[in-house]
Amino acid sequence: MSTVAPTLAVREILDRALGGERLDEAGALALLTSRELVPIGRAADEIRRRKTDPERVTFIIDRNLNYTNICYTDCDFCAFYRRPGDTREGYVLPKSVIYKKIEETLAIGGTGLLMQGGHHPDLDIAYYEDLFTSIKARYKVHLHALSPSEVQHISRRSKLTIWETLSRLRDAGLDSIPGGGGEILVDRVRDIISPKKTKSAEWLDVMRHAQQLGMSTTATMMYGHVETVAERVEHMRLIRELQDETRGFRAFISWTFQDDGNRLGGLVPAETMPTSFDYLLTQAVSRIYFDNIDHIQSSWVTQGIKIGQVALGFGADDLGSVMIEENVVSAAGTTHRATAEEFARVIRALGKTPVQRDTLYREVKVWN
Repeated sequence: MSTVAPTLAVREILDRALGGERLDEAGALALLTSRELVPIGRAADEIRRRKTDPERVTFIIDRNLNYTNICYTDCDFCAFYRRPGDTREGYVLPKSVIYKKIEETLAIGGTGLLMQGGHHPDLDIAYYEDLFTSIKARYKVHLHALSPSEVQHISRRSKLTIWETLSRLRDAGLDSIPGGGGEILVDRVRDIISPKKTKSAEWLDVMRHAQQLGMSTTATMMYGHVETVAERVEHMRLIRELQDETRGFRAFISWTFQDDGNRLGGLVPAETMPTSFDYLLTQAVSRIYFDNIDHIQSSWVTQGIKIGQVALGFGADDLGSVMIEENVVSAAGTTHRATAEEFARVIRALGKTPVQRDTLYREVKVWN
């Protein structure tokens, strides 16, 4: 990075953070609104180097499988879902198709299945127990599945508590919970973009229960729509506080709102849409702020592989998944594809060693 000198206020905040002092919300807000990307990115990179092996960058080969697109929540930012009763484009994948997709994933060295879908009114816990047990009986694969909002839907549909629902899903083969549906954990925002989905406290409560049951989870943030910068900080505060309590989040992933093909796009002025600059700044601040989360993942799927590579110098230590299959972001007009070989090339170009990992960040293969 270049040697752009930070202003006194930013330098003082970064010096304190680099000295081991926890970044507070006022400091995070000051960094996000300062627009001083280079010094903030440099500090984030230094913290990343201290927290994870500075010579390695990790990634995973897995598949994002959307088992159904039927959903009744009508989220304004989603271009993927179809309403119940849509017999033309709505679907629930049969087991045979799911099995084939898993076999394709395992055949190229994949280790995990990220499985999410809609809030289907007809699918109760018996459906998921049957599906998960049948998958686990056939394949050695990590099931990273069901966002907190899906878990809440299953519990309501099945007339079970969250604890009972998660316990039964875990016993059926669910290994970990993705951070989908987090969006922004501020109810003012959620009431605008996803009023039928989980409230902030409910999302956090599902994660808390999962972590208390010994399940690892991830945390996410989807931003750049109707939230304020201060509300982005509030989102991060809530995640960090839960992490202080449970230590159950293994990674944080942020990405920018994609505005094509959904209703929310019409509410967000083009001039306020987040740029790659905004993305890198937000990711860098998240690395500094989350002193209790080990991994920060680059969102190359929304930013493209070039910015995804640049993000590895702004606090990220992981490129995420090669995304053998991806449907939700693509439905919103953003389609990026990559292979493990391409991941290895862009990582080596930075002078670092590419390391394939599994969902729990255990080494699978070093790509020499």
